[in-house]
Amino acid sequence: MPSVYLKTYGCQMNERDSDAIAARFLASGYCLAASDQEADVVLLNTCSVRDMAEQKAIGKMTALVGAARKHRSPVVLGFLGCMAQSRGRELMDLLPGVRVVLGTRKLDRVVEAVEAVRTGRLASVVDTGMDTEARGASILSEHVLPAPGGPRPVTALVSIMQGCDQQCAFCIVPQTRGREQSRSPADLVAECRQLVARGVREVTLLGQIVTRYAPPGFPPANGRSPFVQLLEALHALDGLDRIRFASPHPGGYGADLVEAYARLPKLCEHAHLPAQSGSNRVLSLMRRGYTRERFLEVVNRLRQAQPGIEITTDLIVGFPGETDADFEQTLDLVQAARFQNAFVFKYSARRGTPAAAFPDQVSADVIEARHARLLERVNTQMTAAYQRMVGRRVQVLVEGPSRKNPARLEGRTRCGKIAVLTATPDTIGRLVEARVVHASSVTLYTDPDTLNSN
Repeated sequence: MPSVYLKTYGCQMNERDSDAIAARFLASGYCLAASDQEADVVLLNTCSVRDMAEQKAIGKMTALVGAARKHRSPVVLGFLGCMAQSRGRELMDLLPGVRVVLGTRKLDRVVEAVEAVRTGRLASVVDTGMDTEARGASILSEHVLPAPGGPRPVTALVSIMQGCDQQCAFCIVPQTRGREQSRSPADLVAECRQLVARGVREVTLLGQIVTRYAPPGFPPANGRSPFVQLLEALHALDGLDRIRFASPHPGGYGADLVEAYARLPKLCEHAHLPAQSGSNRVLSLMRRGYTRERFLEVVNRLRQAQPGIEITTDLIVGFPGETDADFEQTLDLVQAARFQNAFVFKYSARRGTPAAAFPDQVSADVIEARHARLLERVNTQMTAAYQRMVGRRVQVLVEGPSRKNPARLEGRTRCGKIAVLTATPDTIGRLVEARVVHASSVTLYTDPDTLNSN
């Protein structure tokens, strides 16, 4: 039985794609290797959003090619995903040992391509075409089945669309993921129903801008967007207890979605709203399509509709032309919006994006200094948010053993915080209520004597 090893870089969309790719290999008679040293096929599912992600993938593949040459191994090596889409055959020229390069819209034929190379029918396969004969057909829907007797996953990622039409000045995603395509609501309801039958109790809906979900023949109705209608359809599924989604755009938060947080109890009280900057001038240069004032208005409306909601965000420092004054406005936004957490990124020029050619590129040392200051502000605010949780009762969906201490269990609160608890293994997959007795800057610790479960 041939074996395959998949390594994933980047976002939840890539994680979801890798999960589906693994399922396809299993269905085709492969087994999943525990490491790249043991595999007949090694595939890197790549990211291009930041240069660091590309460099990590290239560095890893360089080591794999070197090891294969040294040991005269017939292992099939390949790149998948966003970097494969943007660089194509160039990756084979850079690393001659690579024999498979498949872009984001060709992942549904990954097993076919690997088999053609592994059996000698083809020397190599490069396919980065963006043809979309059947809308949504290339969005993978498979999920890896648990090993016999192993724990069943209680959470799942579900891709509802792919691609992006937003064209932000800094972002390469429209080039690597293509135009927006949405899956039909019937397919998504059926997929989630199957997941619930397998023990899943929480789903996270994924899209580049998930609130732009718009399948053909599924228009707004009764003042509700297709995305809110999908939330309602999934909310009606028996056995599904929680719904999350990532990642939206602030412009997608219309009155119907804001109201859904108050109306749909299965919709978790967490909104990840990528602000990117607190400066209107920089937001305009970024082509984000909203102002600082509009962003704060959305945040305030969400808190009015659901007072317990937690708001997290993405922020970029060092965008071309960002001044000290612009950066100070971003620092101020962190406090004004009362973010519970933020992912802080250093601007990384991506070839082919408008911002890469902008004047006034910010120097690396200035970006580094601003990144450190912003991260300190975010961490201070996040630590305070976690400390405020001490003494409160929270609902936790228990997912499995703690990653740092397998003798304990961990899960997430409805607001998305990691919570660690002491409980028996039969608690996995259940919703428990517990009192928070201690908090670090990133984790809640609960009192085992206060557990109640269902």
